[in-house]
Amino acid sequence: MEQLINQCEPPKLISMEDILFDDILKNEKVTSYYQPIVNLRNGEVIGYEALSRGPEKTVFYSPLALIDKAHDRQKIWELEMLFRKKALERIRELDSDKLLFVNVDPEVIKTAEYKTGLTKEYLEEIGGKESSIVFEITERTAIDDYTAFMNVLDNYRNQGYQVAIDDVGAGYSGLKTINEIRPNYIKIDMDLIRNIDKDAFKQALIKAFVDTALTTNIKIVAEGIETKEEMKTLILLGVHAGQGFYLKKPYSGFETLDDDVITRIKDYNQISRNLNEYAQEYHYISNLINSHVNPIYESMAPCITIKNHLDKVEAKSACICENERPVGIIMKHNLDASMSGKYGYSLFANKPISRIMNTSPLVVDYFMPISVVAKSAMERPDDQLFDDVIVTKSGKYQGTVSMKKIFEYTLMYEKNSAKERNPLTGLPGNPVITRVMTDAVSFNNNSCILYVDINEFKVYNDVYGFEKGDIMIKYLADMMNLAVKNKFPHTSFIGHVGGDDFVIVIEGEVNDYYKMAQIILEQFEMDKAHFFTEEHYRSGTINAEDRFGIVRDLALTSISIAGIYGNLNEFQSSDALSEALAKIKKTVKKHGKSMYMLNPAHLYLS
Repeated sequence: MEQLINQCEPPKLISMEDILFDDILKNEKVTSYYQPIVNLRNGEVIGYEALSRGPEKTVFYSPLALIDKAHDRQKIWELEMLFRKKALERIRELDSDKLLFVNVDPEVIKTAEYKTGLTKEYLEEIGGKESSIVFEITERTAIDDYTAFMNVLDNYRNQGYQVAIDDVGAGYSGLKTINEIRPNYIKIDMDLIRNIDKDAFKQALIKAFVDTALTTNIKIVAEGIETKEEMKTLILLGVHAGQGFYLKKPYSGFETLDDDVITRIKDYNQISRNLNEYAQEYHYISNLINSHVNPIYESMAPCITIKNHLDKVEAKSACICENERPVGIIMKHNLDASMSGKYGYSLFANKPISRIMNTSPLVVDYFMPISVVAKSAMERPDDQLFDDVIVTKSGKYQGTVSMKKIFEYTLMYEKNSAKERNPLTGLPGNPVITRVMTDAVSFNNNSCILYVDINEFKVYNDVYGFEKGDIMIKYLADMMNLAVKNKFPHTSFIGHVGGDDFVIVIEGEVNDYYKMAQIILEQFEMDKAHFFTEEHYRSGTINAEDRFGIVRDLALTSISIAGIYGNLNEFQSSDALSEALAKIKKTVKKHGKSMYMLNPAHLYLS
């Protein structure tokens, strides 16, 4: 009876969504759009992310809806292969130096249909290169079998593909995944990028990612950039690359950036360099690349061929590359040593250089700070300590840097840094301040500049001595530096003009500018009792000569802050900005007590 009832059950109804989904798979009704991924140092497009879309004006226009349905129908393999085919079908139109980022769902390796090599076969069919592909691991579900998944990634890497982790900071894309996969790229989720210009906590998180990426040679990509303020903050934080609607929307072809966006990226980088000119983290290894082109060879080149060429051009090393990507290095002295002696020449002359080259050279990115490269170089084994460092850009060979140049830079930096810093406070001095103020009026940029001055400082020096005066200046410098960096950790600059004068540049909301001035004043007033005798502090005056030589009761030392905020590009020159600040400072100092005054830049329009 039970069997008879089961046989009489009506067939399961197929929904209209299922019919539409099957039609999409069968007739390949998926379109790929391409969104540029942009180098935030220079505005160059380094690659494109392929974004799949279903038929317009249907529930499956969103790729997430398609993926959810594919999981329900157990057809994730079929959908994944369709996405990948559509993403790659225009790869021949991609410039040879650009990358294509293609999404991969980790769930696909669990399917019965999964097998390796299909992408390689398709690329051979359409004329694409594995070295142009970056597989983005999109974790919509947790990776529960890292061993199996790592085997898949190792297979990808062995074929020449690169790997990125997508949506870091959202969902399951966490530190465990980064640690296990060790990707070439980390893509930061847009939720961490949104309003980052107004959020110091987010800035600190991204800066931590950037610092980690520098030491591990991983590149950071910020997703979902929608405003110029977000982009500028990311540039100041040192983020390598970005994508988002502000830079360029996805298109059906491989589009370049608009000229005004490229100009703004270059302007912001100029501001960043001058704000941080005294910091080693903004001095890139690319500045030290050998001026002459070092020879490069493939790994099968005979040792004698390379030796003869190195002897001829007097080069110290040769980089060994496959498809313009470094796979090893041979130092001339190592090659000479291998081919010397009674049997060395006959043993190695006609053997491929791969037999004796260093297969694990130090390879660094074009924009890696020299200080980070130097640290990594010094951590190499003793027998590789003085090998040249290989520099790449977008993974391709650009040149080499000798350890001699790195040592010379370190010595020169220490010398120049001492020149540009105030010897008392260690803060950047006038050369850097001049560049920062020039930038402030040269670029279309909203910020605030504060001029801080100690009132009655000459009187304090006369009564308490220059040594105590230096202690007060050092205290003020340290206190302001701490306060500014606490509130604006990555979008600020503080310099010491000289004597008791300081300049602060900050970028944020207008309310924050007033709060910053208030914090500095209140902290100084709270601490200044430590600098006076109890008698002077209680009376609030010092009996001393004024600037005209008349002995009288003078007010205790206080500070004045003059500020201008808004688009400082309103000023014709840095001199005009300095004159406006001087006028405000003069007004503030007349009150004879700690006080600040901030004016908007538009008041100075001519």
